[in-house]
Amino acid sequence: MARLDAFFKLMFDQGASDLHITSGQPPILRIHGELERVKYDPLDDETLRAMLYEIAPEQKVKVFEETGDVDFGYEIPGVARFRANFFMQKYGCGAVFRQIPTKVLTADELGLPPILKKAAMLNKGLVLATGPTGSGKSTTLAAMLDQSNKNRKDHIITIEDPIEFVHQSQGCLVNHREVGSHTRSFSAALRGALREDPDIILVGGMRDLETIRLALEAANTGHLVFGTLHTTSAAKTIDRIIEVFPAEEQAQVRNGLSTGLKLVVAQNLFKRIDKKGRCAALEILVCTAAVGNLIREGKTVQIPSAIQTGKQYGMQTLDDAILDVLNKKWISPEEAYDKCIDKNRFKQFLKTPPDELNQ
Repeated sequence: MARLDAFFKLMFDQGASDLHITSGQPPILRIHGELERVKYDPLDDETLRAMLYEIAPEQKVKVFEETGDVDFGYEIPGVARFRANFFMQKYGCGAVFRQIPTKVLTADELGLPPILKKAAMLNKGLVLATGPTGSGKSTTLAAMLDQSNKNRKDHIITIEDPIEFVHQSQGCLVNHREVGSHTRSFSAALRGALREDPDIILVGGMRDLETIRLALEAANTGHLVFGTLHTTSAAKTIDRIIEVFPAEEQAQVRNGLSTGLKLVVAQNLFKRIDKKGRCAALEILVCTAAVGNLIREGKTVQIPSAIQTGKQYGMQTLDDAILDVLNKKWISPEEAYDKCIDKNRFKQFLKTPPDELNQ
C-alpha cells in the first residue's frame, strides 16, 4: 500500500473534497469548503517527492520533472478515485488531490431541475456546465450523462484530463479516453471521435480555440456534446466562446451557436448551515428561438432578461436559485449576498450592512 493511501482513506472518512500536501507543511484537508490541518508532522521535499512518486505513473513523473506540473487520475479500489495535480513551488514540490466519488449520483439524488434530465435526451446540440473551479460542474454533467446512459441506446465517448467519473455501460456503450494517456490532446481526441460513430461526446475541458471549434462543429452535425467552461454566468459563457475566435470569424460563430447551443447551466456551491455539506444554486439558460436571435445579433447583454422571462421553458436566474435555498434556510444571508448578482436584492437579509469591499 502506498504511504499516501492512509491520507486518502482519512479524506474519505472525513468527507473531505480535497487533500493539499506541500513541502514544509502538514497535510491539509478541505472539508465542506474550509481547510483543516491534519495532526501530522510537516513533510520535507525529499520525503514528499518519494511519497508522490509511489502513486504516479512513470510517464507522468517524467512530465512533472520536465515541466513542473502534471495531472492524472489515481484510484483506490473500493474507496474512491482522485484527480491528482503535482506542482513545484518555492519550498519544493506540492500536490492537490480532488476526491471523485466512485458512485455517480443521479439527477434525482442531486435534485437537478427536470429540464436537465430532458437535455440529456436531446439528439444533438451543445450542453454546457459552467462555474468556478470546485463548483460541482463535473458532478452535474456526470448525472446528466448517467441519465443518457440509462435511458438511451447510443455510443458515449468521454474525453477528459484526467478521467473523473467512471460510467459503466448500461443502455449505452461508454468509452472513456484520457488526454495524455489515450490521446495527445482534447482536439485530437475530438477529431478522432467524429470517426468513431459517437452519439454523445463529453469534453471535460473546452480550453482552446481548436477544441471549442470542433465541439461546436460536432454539435451542429448531429451529435450531443456536453462540455465545461470556467465562466460564472450563461451570458458570459456565450461571450467567452465567441471571443476565443478571431474577429473575422465571430459572426459565423454566433450563427453556429444560435442553432447549436441548447442549454447552459452555470452553478455555484454554498456551505449549508442547516447540516454538514454544501448545496448548489443553478442558473439555467435554454436556447429558445428568441435566445438564438440574441446570440446571432450579438445582444448577449439581454440574455439575463430573457432568462427572467423564460421560466415556462425551465430557465432560472442564479439569484432566483440562491433566493430559493436561502428561503429554505439552507445557507446564510451573508454567503447568499457574497455570491449573488443583484446585491440590492439580498441586502435586506443581512444583519449588518455590507462593508465597502463587498458591495
